[in-house]
Order: sequence, then structure tokens, then C-alpha cells
Amino acid sequence: MAFFTHQIYRGLSSSAVRNVVIKHVTIIGGGQMGAGIAQVAASTGHSVTLVDTNDDILKKSVKGIEGSLKRVVKKKYADKPEAGEEFIQKVLQNVSTSTDAGSAAQGSDLVLEAIVENLKIKQDLFGRLDKLAPPHTIFASNTSSLPISDIASSTNRLDRFGGLHFFNPVPMMKLVEVIGTSATSQETFDSLLNFSKMLGKTPVSCKDTPGFIVNRLLVPYIMEAIRLYERGHGSKEDIDIAMKLGAGYPMGPFELSDYVGLDTMKFIMDGWSAKDPHNPLFAPSELLNKLVAEGKYGKKTGEGFYKYK
Repeated sequence: MAFFTHQIYRGLSSSAVRNVVIKHVTIIGGGQMGAGIAQVAASTGHSVTLVDTNDDILKKSVKGIEGSLKRVVKKKYADKPEAGEEFIQKVLQNVSTSTDAGSAAQGSDLVLEAIVENLKIKQDLFGRLDKLAPPHTIFASNTSSLPISDIASSTNRLDRFGGLHFFNPVPMMKLVEVIGTSATSQETFDSLLNFSKMLGKTPVSCKDTPGFIVNRLLVPYIMEAIRLYERGHGSKEDIDIAMKLGAGYPMGPFELSDYVGLDTMKFIMDGWSAKDPHNPLFAPSELLNKLVAEGKYGKKTGEGFYKYK
């Protein structure tokens, strides 16, 4: 009987999102990722509400979006400055800001979070918004490492919950990983795929596994490079050069680690190791832990594996 009831619920709730075109988007988190997603969505004609905890953060976010748009215009409208300015204003008109996530969610087809990588904070956010958003509203997370199903568990719309993992910098990076859980309805998944295409991105379909596709391959690769260096089998400089010239990568693993943030790398590895402690690919690195403990996170702090001025 419980199974039958659940199937009826799934059928009813799935029909609520069938053939829904995502037009109104609420993005929670005005940081670099959230602002980047907001810019791309607004540039493709979507109505965007960017949400964060205070107006100062949001003003900085909008200023960052405007600066990014000016760089786009400089290349795209080099010979047409008036058209370029018109484009900027048109995009900015599609962006509104709010410090009230609940209110913003009430008018949205999609609520996408790009906040701190903390499971409980994400669960609390979506658990609260679940009571306020319309039945058809799809929820999605931009998490790069946390299980989508764990985040979705705080809601009653498991079939209308998925992942949209964008890459930094969002306006430039073409890929979006679209993640479906075992409970995500096909209608929801299709809506997220179509939304990604509307943004001019190339979506790939992913299962709800650790790191999805890109990070599941990328993070262990970086960690193995660090272990190679720890064993004294190569200098970090030579390892970076080898992977750039030998594999054609734009950055070596140590350069990429500093760009991503060593604190982020450690957070991902700690989470994966806790879930699968016997997997050698997820084994911790003493050097990485030491650098993070010293506050050397990479480019954002001025020092990581390398020093930055």
C-alpha cells in the first residue's frame, strides 16, 4: 500500500512539471558562481532573482556581473559601442536582487543554490523553501561534491530535485553537469537539460555519484600528482610541465589546485574518504592537510603550492 501511494504521489507531482519551460529563476548565493549563473541566465532572456544575506553582497554581485558584461561587450561589440551598452542594460534589467529567499522562490520555476558546501546548511535552506515554493518549482544544487539525494532529502519534492553543476568562470565554461537521483522524474531531468541548452551550454547527463563525472576523474588525478610529489618522484614544477606539454592540459595539477583552492580540495577529499574510507583514491595527503592548516589555500590567499604576488 505504501508503494502504491508513493507511486500515485510521484505521478501527480511529476505531472506538475511536465512540459514546463523554465523562465523565472531564483539563484541563492551571490558569490562568483551564483553571480556567473545569474549573468548567463539573464543574458539568455530569463528573469533572474539573485538572493544573498545582505544588500552589500548583492550590490557587489551586480557590480561584478556588470564588469563581466563589459568584457563581453568589448569583444562582441567592438565596432558597435551603442549596441553593446544596450545589451548590458537589457541583461541587467533581467536581474533583480533580494535578501528574502522564501519570497523569491514563490515566483520561480527553478530555485538553484550556489552557497557554501555544507550539507546541513543546504538541507535547511531547501527544507524551508519547500514549504513556500509552488508545486511546479524545480529545486537544484550547484554542489560539486555533495550527494544530490542527501540535499534533496530535506524536501517533499524528491522527483522535482536535481543537480546543475556549472564550472568556473560560468560565462566562459560551456559544460553543465545535469545530475538526476533515483527519485528525479524524467520530466524534471528533461527540464534541467533544456534549461542548460537555453543558456547556450552543453549539458552532460550524470548519475548521483561522488564528484559526478568531471571531479570524480579530476580530483583523484590531482591527488595522485600530490602523492607523486610527496614520494619525491618528481618536482611540482616538472609534474605541471609534463602534464601541460605531454597531455595538452592548460594547467598542471598543482597550478589547478591553487586555482581551485586547496581548502576546497581538502573538503572534497575529506567527504569522499568519510563515505568510502578504504578507497585508496580517496586517501588523505599530509602535505595538502599541512598547507590548509597553515592557511595556504592557493591563489586566493597568495600562497599554496606556489607563491603569488
